[in-house]
Amino acid sequence: MTYEDLYRQTATAIAAERDAALGLLGPSAPAVRAVVAELLRHRTFKYPLSVLPLIVHAAETGAPEPALPLAVAHELWWTSACCLDDLADSQGTYRAGDLDENAALLATVVAGTPLPLLVVQSERIPEPVRGTLSAEIVRCWILATEGQLRDLQGRAAAATCASVVTAYLGKSGAPFGMVTAMAAELAGARQPRVELWREFGTVFGVLWQLFNDQEDILSGRGEDLRNGIVTYLLACALEEAATAGSTERVLALHAAARHSARARADLTDLLLAPAVLCRFEKAVGEFRARAHGILDELGGDGDYLTTLRDLVDRSSPMLLEPRI
Repeated sequence: MTYEDLYRQTATAIAAERDAALGLLGPSAPAVRAVVAELLRHRTFKYPLSVLPLIVHAAETGAPEPALPLAVAHELWWTSACCLDDLADSQGTYRAGDLDENAALLATVVAGTPLPLLVVQSERIPEPVRGTLSAEIVRCWILATEGQLRDLQGRAAAATCASVVTAYLGKSGAPFGMVTAMAAELAGARQPRVELWREFGTVFGVLWQLFNDQEDILSGRGEDLRNGIVTYLLACALEEAATAGSTERVLALHAAARHSARARADLTDLLLAPAVLCRFEKAVGEFRARAHGILDELGGDGDYLTTLRDLVDRSSPMLLEPRI
């Protein structure tokens, strides 16, 4: 069973859980419920990773269903984070469905923190773990914001592969580490196993960010280049350029790529150089091996561990091809 198979089996239940979560906003906040619901309708995800906590819980207990509230909390968190990212890049032009920028911002705030906290404090969650799960959400926002700030404030001239990984561990690793740890806590796992699950989620989050970095290039969107983001692939290109004495050219193209299609095309050619992709592929392989190693250490329900291994492999292919 793949994670997509599990999503098809549970999509109706997740949707019902999402509606129940909106109901937690209460009868005195109909406008809040309306804007959050519109935000959720507008922001849909190509890959249904909301099932990740279901798989982790099932790997511990054999049953995915108790983690349905966590699937919604995970979805809410990422909806908020992605919308905040879009708002930051929009320069005052962002809309989410029928919501203008101001309404979208308010909906994003509620969807990201108050509503997930209501979910994990609801009757659907056993009382003994409600406080622990609430603390996970708060902790995640702090770590993810730290990673995002490192990303936003990152200077290409000072970027290294290590510094980019540090940012990725926050902005993508922290939310996946949060939800895998939450699922293990809900399942009653002892703290050492919870921390191993957190580590697995964190490593998976970095893999997923590397996957997204490749998709951004393959799709032709080039959003990372347009927004001046220092990606791991760019760090690989800079480290390779340092050995060839061409660092200034890479930096100049990166600066110009915000406004120049020609600069973006030239920089993309450099990013897809065989030596650069070799560095990138090596890192992907190392993170993939680490994720599998943690699953080996964890053990658990064989069927759901197989699903997790498949998810790791689907998240870590080498999609980019070199340009000579």
